[in-house]
Amino acid sequence: MDELILIDTHCHLDLEAFDADRSAALDRARSTGVRAFVVIGFAPERWRTALALAESTPDVFATVGLHPTEAARYDEALERALTGAASHTRVRAIGEIGLDYYWDAAPRPLQREVFLRQIRLAKALDLPFVVHQRDAAEDVLAVLSDAGPPHQGVMHCFTGDIDYARACLELGMYLGVGGIITYPRANALREALRWAPVDRLVLETDSPYLAPVPYRGKRNEPAYLLAIAAKLAEIRGVPIREIARITTENAVRLFGLSPDRLGAGNVEARVRSHELRGP
Repeated sequence: MDELILIDTHCHLDLEAFDADRSAALDRARSTGVRAFVVIGFAPERWRTALALAESTPDVFATVGLHPTEAARYDEALERALTGAASHTRVRAIGEIGLDYYWDAAPRPLQREVFLRQIRLAKALDLPFVVHQRDAAEDVLAVLSDAGPPHQGVMHCFTGDIDYARACLELGMYLGVGGIITYPRANALREALRWAPVDRLVLETDSPYLAPVPYRGKRNEPAYLLAIAAKLAEIRGVPIREIARITTENAVRLFGLSPDRLGAGNVEARVRSHELRGP
């Protein structure tokens, strides 16, 4: 059969959770059809580890940005360092950036200021950006509106309803589809993702967090992206190969990946989610 090609647009393979089996986790994902991995550098320490992994692994790319829980660290020196890191040839976006009112680790006005500054930096560098939103839905929309849409970015771990999806799409954003789509109580999210234009959806795992059903409770990993793709195909009533093809095209377009390299390798992807094997 034709090879299934997927892209994990948001994972944290550089974290200590993968230190014991990082190469094996990458190989498991490749065996299911994942052909590119975007590793998220969310603080200066993680810029270094994400870039080191991207430099050593041809199908891994990186982002650099400052997570909202780290907003108190943002100053002119950090912005200069971020600008320098973003010039690396393996960097494909600024992120993850945004607002987090759940942890409230930095004052909310400061979070909004730092979020806006990083959006403007991404625009100045002609890079997309990756948005983190937790308990701050309306303020995220307000900052995005203030930043001068339309935008080239993705709402990471999108969990909203149809109205929120519509508002994000009108600002130019893509929606990141992760493991929460498989959770029993996520009915409003599934309705939104059934409604949303498929050419504005990208797949992500957020590994090692938010493992999809049937792996919930385990460490998440990019191999489980296939379960997410299968669920999205189910709720939209289309073949998984169509979801794989379109979401991969979307990720290539958004993150400026090289499509001619994504089909490398001779391993035939396993299509049915029950054929996945954990670590």
